[in-house]
Amino acid sequence: MEKRYRNPLVTVDIIIEINSGIVLIERVNPPHGWALPGGFADYGESLEACAVREAREETSLDVTLAEQFHTYSDPDRDPRHHTVTTVFIAKADGILRADDDAKNAGIFTQDELPAPIVFDHGKIINDYFRYRKGESKKSIFALQF
Repeated sequence: MEKRYRNPLVTVDIIIEINSGIVLIERVNPPHGWALPGGFADYGESLEACAVREAREETSLDVTLAEQFHTYSDPDRDPRHHTVTTVFIAKADGILRADDDAKNAGIFTQDELPAPIVFDHGKIINDYFRYRKGESKKSIFALQF
């Protein structure tokens, strides 16, 4: 019998900073709710190129990646598949408009987040705001066994 290998799917998510808030999209497809812009990397596409493409497709914004924030790999982070996402922080140019598989898009501060937030994006957003308040990545992402 031939052994079948199952590998995690590679994705990106983008924290797009605009003024003192971040961009979230309301998803058209399940799971329904609010999420960071992002999606699946295409074969032959770098994660950086994927992040720029996905941001443009879902928000109509042209982004400049400022830094790679963190990679999240909990097998349960996406109820549909085992995915591994690399999160980028980006700046944007253009006019925010929901497009592709986003039915709405908005800019939200930490105190005015919409609900529900899907996937593990609530954790990612919380980690991001901790980082922006001065907590080190080493502290936020300390390995816990």
